[in-house]
Amino acid sequence: MTGQTLEQLVTMSRNLGYPANDYVILGEGNTSALVDDDTFWVKASGRQLKDIEPAGFVQVCFDRVLALLEASNLSDEEVKQGLRAAKVDPNDPAHPSVETAFHAVCLKLAGVKFVGHTHPTAINMITCSTAFEAAVGGRLFPDEIVLCGPAPLLVPYVDPGLPLARALHAGLQTYFDTYGERPKTILMQNHGLIALAATAQEVENITAMAVKAARILVGTYALGGPHFMTPAAVDRIHTRPDEHYRQRIIGDLAQAPGLGGGEIHDHRPN
Repeated sequence: MTGQTLEQLVTMSRNLGYPANDYVILGEGNTSALVDDDTFWVKASGRQLKDIEPAGFVQVCFDRVLALLEASNLSDEEVKQGLRAAKVDPNDPAHPSVETAFHAVCLKLAGVKFVGHTHPTAINMITCSTAFEAAVGGRLFPDEIVLCGPAPLLVPYVDPGLPLARALHAGLQTYFDTYGERPKTILMQNHGLIALAATAQEVENITAMAVKAARILVGTYALGGPHFMTPAAVDRIHTRPDEHYRQRIIGDLAQAPGLGGGEIHDHRPN
């Protein structure tokens, strides 16, 4: 099973890194996948997604990574050593991504087995703008809701690494309290996108739809700005049984045991 998960992670990562998609360039972005309750795979620092191999991922321990979030006043060198100490194989020469901590936080959410973090140009035109929060304050069309959920989680800019992981953890708590479920997308100011999903294919689908929505959003400003769907219309699409069926088919949720359409799971961060 570990080998199959890594194979799916490699395929997902290469697809996210495919140059024509314009999701990432060079060493941008990082991805991860749940192995079991104790460990997960995460991209090694500096590796490029477009041609990554299995050796480009490092298996790390949840408890050692999450322990870093509880520590205070760690220097950059201490964080680096802490991530090295989190490796399952201490002899693995690869170094875990600086964003390993936020992957640990995300993979501890119920139903999340794959995480894809990218920097799409279309999305960063929005996250890097002064209108960021207002621009993503609503949904534009039904399939955006089906694939990306009722709303994204917005995270103000913070320093990558442990500060970002802590801010994301706090934001997830607030999101669950508001919506009663976890987000499918996270938009980070001046940074990029995170897609959370039960399968590798769903991460790809969510990312593609989020990028399409971003392109449409930017285009609306040429004609007076976005005309968001009403909250009632968003809720209607998000709760329709036929749309839950489409979520399972389009999002490949049928491969994820225990995730029935319409169920509300407690996705509150631990």
